[in-house]
Amino acid sequence: MGSAKVSVAEIKARGQLTIPKKIREMSQLDEGQVVSIIPVGDSLIITPKRLKLDEARREIKKVLKASGLSIEELLAGLKEERAALTKESYGRKKG
Repeated sequence: MGSAKVSVAEIKARGQLTIPKKIREMSQLDEGQVVSIIPVGDSLIITPKRLKLDEARREIKKVLKASGLSIEELLAGLKEERAALTKESYGRKKG
């Protein structure tokens, strides 16, 4: 991550703070992503909290949206793939 110019943002009534777009892009922060806020003296460090399960969930949502498949269709496809793989791996018996 490169250095950025200082940005100024306003904290809204409900405590919401908008991180400027350039900083979000530079830090690879996506909508809905969880961040850690660490107080250090009179400053705050905001850092992405990248949980593997959350990342996987976001990726699955992106794939579903891009493909136009429903979750049921995706699961049915996975069952078919698993059955084919099982047959390929274990279906042939040595005689």
